[in-house]
Amino acid sequence: MKRWIPHPLLAAGLLAMWLLLNQSLSPGHIVLGGAVALLASHALAALRPEPVRFVSLRPMLRLAGIVVADVVRSNLAVARIVLFPTGKRVSGFVRLPLELRNIHGLTMLACIITATPGTLWVQLDRSSGILLVHVLDLVDEEAWIRLIKSRYEVLLLEIFGS
Repeated sequence: MKRWIPHPLLAAGLLAMWLLLNQSLSPGHIVLGGAVALLASHALAALRPEPVRFVSLRPMLRLAGIVVADVVRSNLAVARIVLFPTGKRVSGFVRLPLELRNIHGLTMLACIITATPGTLWVQLDRSSGILLVHVLDLVDEEAWIRLIKSRYEVLLLEIFGS
């Protein structure tokens, strides 16, 4: 059975946000906001994301702890680079071969890498599994590959599978 409003909470939230942003409850704004909310709800239904299937939930807490520690450590390192610059810093790109193929695992890895100061997810070649990451302070490319694969990818493979 196909619903007329596929995501009713999303549509209601979008309509409420529309009315709040326009600061008006006029019939025109209600109709226009309702139309936008319905279109957005149908657009989201058309995307049909694949369902999330966890292989194991135990590594999630470990991954969360590692990410928090790495973000704090990276914040301090980037602050040191910005506040006390030396001429020896070299930034660059790292080509990282990934085993991870699950879209949700890749999304988590993208969030982790981009949220960690000094690193940025640039591009993923889905056919070859090569991830391009920009690193602010690139000393050893192999060390970065080992770090990302051993700290994040291994746990994401445990959580989401391939």
